[in-house]
Amino acid sequence: MELKLEARDVAPRLATGMFILNSGLSKLRADQETAAGVHGMACIAYPFLEKLDARRFTRLLALSEIAVGGTLLTPFVPTRLAGAALTGFSAGLLGLYLRVPGMREPGSLRPTQNGIPLAKDFWMLGMGIGFLSAHSPRGGESARRCPWHRCGRH
Repeated sequence: MELKLEARDVAPRLATGMFILNSGLSKLRADQETAAGVHGMACIAYPFLEKLDARRFTRLLALSEIAVGGTLLTPFVPTRLAGAALTGFSAGLLGLYLRVPGMREPGSLRPTQNGIPLAKDFWMLGMGIGFLSAHSPRGGESARRCPWHRCGRH
């Protein structure tokens, strides 16, 4: 397996990875009030999370952010794998934006002032999908050329 990191992937992986990692590290030190706020917002979007204690939920969220951020920042992790982690993580966060009242203008995807911090999840989802579409090095050089070149006639 080739572990080559494409130059075009470095900047988005670095910027997004550092952002998510910082968020996770900040949540690890969350006090009870912060944990209750984070948990309460998540429970509005995902009611099944009410079964978890607020501190435990916030710690698990922090650890998942650290894992996703670390995956993006680690150069030997294939971009497609990092993209899968980022896509799954940001899709879950996008659910908050879409389900929590007051984050969007009525009948629209446009964010309100309160929704702007969550609207970034659209960008992260887009980057994750872009990383998932990175070419696979398994096919070799012939897989990257036009199909007619593989037949030997062109």
